[in-house]
Amino acid sequence: MPGFILHQGAMVMCAHGGQAQPTVMNPQVLVSGMPTTTLSAPYVVAGCAMAQFMMGSVRVTSNGLPLLLFDSQAICVPTGTPTITSSTQTRVIAT
Repeated sequence: MPGFILHQGAMVMCAHGGQAQPTVMNPQVLVSGMPTTTLSAPYVVAGCAMAQFMMGSVRVTSNGLPLLLFDSQAICVPTGTPTITSSTQTRVIAT
């Protein structure tokens, strides 16, 4: 399903309310002037150890890694709660 590509400025939170930030950015692909994020990079979450995305784009990759999308699903460790993406750029869509 198509979705907006996640970037450094996207607002991603754990279901318990902790802010999530990517540990590694992808500077090869920029959207809205900010680096994108890929499936391989875990996110650090306030109040959790980290979050790992389970799926990303199936058709658009960077350096062989799927880019993360607005509707990509992640699970926080160790709580097992999902993440919620509340905002991201709205210009670039991938599938």
